[in-house]
Amino acid sequence: MSYQVLARKYRPASFSEVVGQEHILQALENSITHNKLHQAYIFSGTRGVGKTTIARVFAKCLNCLNGDQPTISPCNECSACEEIKAGRHIEFLEVDAASRTGVDDMRELLESVQYKPANARYKIYLIDEVHMLSKSSFNALLKTLEEPPPHVIFLMATTEAEKVPKTVLSRCLQLNLKIIPESKIQAHISSLLDLESIKYDEESIRLIANSAQGSIRDGLTLLDQAIAHGNGSLNSDEVKALLGTIDQSYVIELLYKIIQTDGDGAYEALYKITELNVEYEQVLKILISIIHKISLHQQLDNSEDHSIQDLAKLIDPQITQLHYEIALNALSKFHIHPQPKQALELCILRMLAFQPMSESGLPKVEKKNPEITAPSKKIEAPDKNISIKPKSSIAIESNSLDHSTQEAVASEKNPPNNLNKSDMDMLEWNSVFGSLELSMFVNQVFSEFEFISMQNDVLKLKKSDDMINPTDSLKTEFIEALSSHFGSKIALEIESGDITLSPAAAQENAVKDQLNKDKNALLENPAIQDIISSFDGKIVDESIKKINQ
Repeated sequence: MSYQVLARKYRPASFSEVVGQEHILQALENSITHNKLHQAYIFSGTRGVGKTTIARVFAKCLNCLNGDQPTISPCNECSACEEIKAGRHIEFLEVDAASRTGVDDMRELLESVQYKPANARYKIYLIDEVHMLSKSSFNALLKTLEEPPPHVIFLMATTEAEKVPKTVLSRCLQLNLKIIPESKIQAHISSLLDLESIKYDEESIRLIANSAQGSIRDGLTLLDQAIAHGNGSLNSDEVKALLGTIDQSYVIELLYKIIQTDGDGAYEALYKITELNVEYEQVLKILISIIHKISLHQQLDNSEDHSIQDLAKLIDPQITQLHYEIALNALSKFHIHPQPKQALELCILRMLAFQPMSESGLPKVEKKNPEITAPSKKIEAPDKNISIKPKSSIAIESNSLDHSTQEAVASEKNPPNNLNKSDMDMLEWNSVFGSLELSMFVNQVFSEFEFISMQNDVLKLKKSDDMINPTDSLKTEFIEALSSHFGSKIALEIESGDITLSPAAAQENAVKDQLNKDKNALLENPAIQDIISSFDGKIVDESIKKINQ
């Protein structure tokens, strides 16, 4: 016997074998049970969700010879069931409207409507892709639908129900099939692989189910390709190569760098992706999917993926929406770019360019929008007698402004390693934390934790109640950095409660204090005072920048 593809070999033969269309099956079973059959049914939905399959099973239910009445469970053994399955039942006429669109074809088909079935209860017409019929064909069909003989039932399937005339739709019982959930596609594929005794891993099944995009037939077609590609077995690496996709962790790393406004890191992450020889459009789609999951988690707190949870904490919801629009716009214009890589690179550059920064170099959490008002006083021409000193005299020596800050930073970067751990207080811990060699993401997470105590090589930290516990991988990196710093194995304990002063808060306070000092120093400068007085001006805090000389 010749090989049959999985989609045909395991095509449902009864309602119980249909996957993911319970609402349709319930309606059909009720119609059969209560003997309330409509003269015409139209099954609408996207490709590969079971339109013609359900129609064939329904035809078997109506004409099954195992009983005196239609049944919801056809026997699949009688001559009627076997012939309908094989497509050679004399009273079951299947027509492809895409190839028989003309009115003459329709008239020829409808000539047999008046004759009663010879060896079946009903004469059943299955018209696939009915929306492809011409206007004249629909008009010819309409008359029969208005006054159908009692022994005739029309079953129609379409992927574009909106193209079917309303006069036809109004005379049919329309059943809209849903796309099949990814979890159900995974379960179905797993069961078929078990029946076929094919080895597989869960990740490969997840990738195939995700690429099927709600179509069970597409999923089984991809499964056939994956089995052939893997020489009779499935593993995630070969499935990824077949689908032209990559592990989500690569794109998550790229997004981490974007959120941290680390341009060099983002370029390195993109370089790792390019080495995998993946389609750049697919990378962009994965990026959009991840941002979508982050946005959902920020609003609904519904993700179980720790990476999504961590990213959702790092990025402002408004910036999430901005990144989504940037990525979506890049995807819509992807094929315009002469080089696909350029489209992805420009998308990343735009995300980096529109990433807001706070004074401490971390993404802003809150964004203030001060109202722009007209000046309260009319600006007059400056007094010609006022002498304004040259730029060199206005500039304030960075040594005088930042001397104390430089000493503080130096002491933070080079804390004494022989510090008595048992006597460590919060300020000393903030200094130690600043000297730890941590990745940017681990530093960001643990900078929000407050120091409690350090006793017998056990470090106790406190997190706020609304913070999620860090993952094991983050804890491992943090503990290794601590142990390397102190020269001994350090254990970590985390409690929950109110936070008073974390390293991140201490850094933010230090930046604000320095900003106030710099602002006061500027206000004391005579030249600056003259300018403010003459132009009724003021110093904008965000405009104060240190000039490296």
